[in-house]
Amino acid sequence: MCQLLGMNANTPTDVCFSFAGLAQRASEHKDGFGIAFFEDRGLRYFVDHHSARISPVAELVRRYPIKSDNVIAHIRKATQGRVALENTHPFVRELWGRYWVFAHNGDLKHFQPRLHAAFRPVGDTDSERAFCWLMQEMAKAHASVPTVAELTHTLRELVPAIAAHGNFNLLLSNGQALWAHCSTALAWVERAHPFCAATLADDDISIDLAAATTPQDRVAVVATEPMTRDEAWARFAPGELRVFVDGRASAC
Repeated sequence: MCQLLGMNANTPTDVCFSFAGLAQRASEHKDGFGIAFFEDRGLRYFVDHHSARISPVAELVRRYPIKSDNVIAHIRKATQGRVALENTHPFVRELWGRYWVFAHNGDLKHFQPRLHAAFRPVGDTDSERAFCWLMQEMAKAHASVPTVAELTHTLRELVPAIAAHGNFNLLLSNGQALWAHCSTALAWVERAHPFCAATLADDDISIDLAAATTPQDRVAVVATEPMTRDEAWARFAPGELRVFVDGRASAC
């Protein structure tokens, strides 16, 4: 299955350590990769339909000094849709004057919703169809920009309709918060003072988190499988939706 990585923090934070761990998983997930990270209301967005192990775009990302408070990354193992740039996650749309970023791990069967002109897929994946439908239904539900709590309530009502069609592990962000829903596999960890050292689960790369942070920093990381060996990752329950704001998690 595809691999997801999300980060939410209370201050712009370096994500290169976690992305390096995600890229190590690309040997089994070689059908493309992507990463999107917010800078205030702006968005930097890199995708490639080649494996993150060999992509020059992935090498650029590894060397880029990424600091963001909301990040979504994905490495793809195709189930629906050909291996092509337009089918590479994450996907991006605009709603209420903000960018929205979405990535999905799973396989949705017989999900063919009616979509109007404002939100239509460019590629041919079940994932992008699901994203377009979520955007469409959220736009119907709110006439203007809602609060994070209101959006969370709306997502709690919408997501089960998609998840009924199969596995729907997702990450979604508008730069204000990070939403995560689990059908089968997602884990999360909160990092806060006092920070410790961490070692990647898929490589012998370590980082002293205390040296890269301040006592006021808070960071939440969400991944398909735990990214590090020596931190207390928590598993999502099947069907669970969580929202992360300022590096803190709350159940919905």
